[in-house]
Amino acid sequence: MIKVCIVGLGRTGKEIARFFLGQEDIKLVAAVCSAGSSKKGKDLGDIIGENKTGIIVDSSDNLQQIVFRSRPDVVVDFSNPEATIRNARIFSRMKVNMVIGTTGFSRISIMKLMVLSGKYNCGIVYAPNMTLGVNVLMIVSNLIANILNGYDFQVNEVHHKYKKDAPSGTAIKIAEEIKKGLRSSGGANSDMDIPINAVRAGGVVGKHEVMIVGEEDKIEISHESFSRKAFAQGALQAVRFIHKKTGYYEMKDVLNLNKVLSDYLEKEKVASKKKLSYYRNNEKDVPEGISLV
Repeated sequence: MIKVCIVGLGRTGKEIARFFLGQEDIKLVAAVCSAGSSKKGKDLGDIIGENKTGIIVDSSDNLQQIVFRSRPDVVVDFSNPEATIRNARIFSRMKVNMVIGTTGFSRISIMKLMVLSGKYNCGIVYAPNMTLGVNVLMIVSNLIANILNGYDFQVNEVHHKYKKDAPSGTAIKIAEEIKKGLRSSGGANSDMDIPINAVRAGGVVGKHEVMIVGEEDKIEISHESFSRKAFAQGALQAVRFIHKKTGYYEMKDVLNLNKVLSDYLEKEKVASKKKLSYYRNNEKDVPEGISLV
């Protein structure tokens, strides 16, 4: 049983709380709102539209007391960049691992998270987007940039009108993966900036699109989340992954995507060799008059 504390009870935080309550290997032990929030003192069930849970929401200015009282193994933080860094300092010192889904971090803030995980020998997963699909899109974007290094790249993203950061952390991460692919290829575009177009409208949960445009053709790949349950499922995978681990990780580590890709390529290589060997060994069975060379 993994004891979990949720920090941040916005739209995604509430969805994660609802989802985690239904997991047999997860026990929600605490929920934290921002200082001054009207959610403080309420039962978590009242906030997420469920039955009473017995978990009384406390505020972020009482983090140390919350940890001493509830003894969580992992904290899931979906608050805001400034609060998350403050929280991370406290949780790291108290040896509580973290799954961070907050977006809008600067490079310096991400470096701080890396340093905290090493300094206090704790585990941190930083994932601006926890959905499986969008993380596959990231690795595919990296591969395409490596292969089509002479093409132009554009990232487009759409989110609901209440999302404060623009461009999204996910869009920035996709652009970084494209840059990694371009740099790895050594092509002429390896130092190019990847333009990002951000739209805030309506109630869109989240959509990300990558356009890869050449002189004669174009590729488009996109991912869209239909509900926040996709984030909750990813958060659950991250919690299970980081439990009792140390170090700094990203969602590609949680999902083991690099190994999945390398295993696939190795299997394809083996299958190709087997096919070639079969054709060579069975050349005598080819009908008369047909040549394989």
